[in-house]
Amino acid sequence: MKQKVLQIHPLDNAIVALDDLAAGETVCLNGHDWTLSADIPAKHKFAAVDLKAGDEVRMYGVLVGKAQEPVPAGGLLTTGNLKHATRGFDVREENKPVWRAPDVSAWRNREFLGYHRPDGSVGTANYWIVIPLVFCENRNVDVLREALVYDLGYDKKRNYRAQTRQLIQLYTSGKSVSEMLEADLLTQAEVKTKRLFPNIDGVKFLTHEGGCGGTRQDAQALCGLLAGYITHPNVAGATVLSLGCQHAQIAMLMEEIEKRDPRFQKPLIMLEQQKIGMESDLIAAALKQTFAGLVEANRQERRPAPLSKLCIGLECGGSDGFSGISANPTLGHLSDMLVALGGSVILSEFPELCGVEQELCDRCTDRETAARFSDLMTTYNRRAQAVGSGFDMNPSPGNIRDGLITDAIKSAGAAKKGGASPVTAVLDYPEKVTRPGLNLLCTPGNDVESTTAEVAAGATVVLFTTGLGTPTGNPVAPVIKVSTNTALARRMPDIIDFDAGGIIRGEMTIEQAAEQLLDYVVRVASGQAEVAAVRLGQDDFIPWKRGVSL
Repeated sequence: MKQKVLQIHPLDNAIVALDDLAAGETVCLNGHDWTLSADIPAKHKFAAVDLKAGDEVRMYGVLVGKAQEPVPAGGLLTTGNLKHATRGFDVREENKPVWRAPDVSAWRNREFLGYHRPDGSVGTANYWIVIPLVFCENRNVDVLREALVYDLGYDKKRNYRAQTRQLIQLYTSGKSVSEMLEADLLTQAEVKTKRLFPNIDGVKFLTHEGGCGGTRQDAQALCGLLAGYITHPNVAGATVLSLGCQHAQIAMLMEEIEKRDPRFQKPLIMLEQQKIGMESDLIAAALKQTFAGLVEANRQERRPAPLSKLCIGLECGGSDGFSGISANPTLGHLSDMLVALGGSVILSEFPELCGVEQELCDRCTDRETAARFSDLMTTYNRRAQAVGSGFDMNPSPGNIRDGLITDAIKSAGAAKKGGASPVTAVLDYPEKVTRPGLNLLCTPGNDVESTTAEVAAGATVVLFTTGLGTPTGNPVAPVIKVSTNTALARRMPDIIDFDAGGIIRGEMTIEQAAEQLLDYVVRVASGQAEVAAVRLGQDDFIPWKRGVSL
């Protein structure tokens, strides 16, 4: 029989409701009985013991808040009676955890079919990207998008264009409004445009609002981010449009490319509008040279590669009270499996690691790595506090509504995505992964900014957990959406790729879910399965702007 409540860690005094529970109902777990004094919605928590004002509340074995008023055993924990609280942390040599890697013998010889790059990396896709160095070039990038995407067969929304043409034909043939309203329009499956270049997954256009007007540090960070995409294993080549007078200069971009790939060999087209002159000449040159680059990129084909060549980004958005129980631990076990196989994983969103800093510091492989993590976390939080915010203000209204009532609760669950393996590197935005194992990347909690940064750091696949539902995708890396609960997977099947809700129902273990998900990752990485975000053309791209504007 499915249990109704869950104590995540033996030290926890906050109990999670797995179903909607009614006031007056008695629930039992591990020899304890609680008669509930209030309705407890699924995903929310109630006190396991009588709490006084100031008492500590624990989940996942860590401090997640302090009671602001008396709460009886069986009473609902809310934003009114519980406030965010965490313990301090420091860099220390003792208490280093011993990691026991999972058994991955069944996966040792497993391979995926990827695109092998000159720097030794292996991509899970093959894209050409078009990038403006400054927002002034966004309009020209949009002109190139209109010129290239549809006729090359990469328009994900082509069925709607066909439906418009169909309505035009009905109108010009004299059909009435009622006849047009009753007409059966073509479906996506009925409208197919053959790709001219079958080995290229798409041409992507990464417009943004940066490159000038902020600080030089903003421009440097933007160039680093763009260099991360240009050198990315999933990218075959790039076209870069520059105006010419902006802070983000071509020379700055080339420096960032060299940092990431000193022997860079991909096709790279650089065009500067102020040197070329007329827009028509700029667009003509971009079209001709990009088309020539596509011809070259199309010669590349998928070849077998070991799973150690995978780099997986770990992300969450629209989180709920089940995130830290089902989907996030599933990613955590998959992360440990990939690390055991020699691969790389990236855990980001530093505001959502608040309260688990000590655990992550202790897991760092050396003191220098731990000190860098401590410094980045402390500096980031201080900057947020200086403008009237702080990590404690991270949970969104949707998070709170579905049970994540303090940032520490949200963070303790979010950190589960990183599994239990040692932290081999700590990266600041927009640095690139260079070591296998678990990498911590400093990014904001914003889903798209963080996903954008993880891909720039080298993630060739992103695993994205959600309890409320979000369509987030990325231009060059498949974003696999993992639902924390089956109700979401059934309500929004068009954006969900994998349902971890069976864990909540007691129908599968975290380990079983992780193995099923890894099998799906391999198929996606091999081009044998298309994720929802790719199918929908969800190409979200937002650089993180850290500095002030001048």
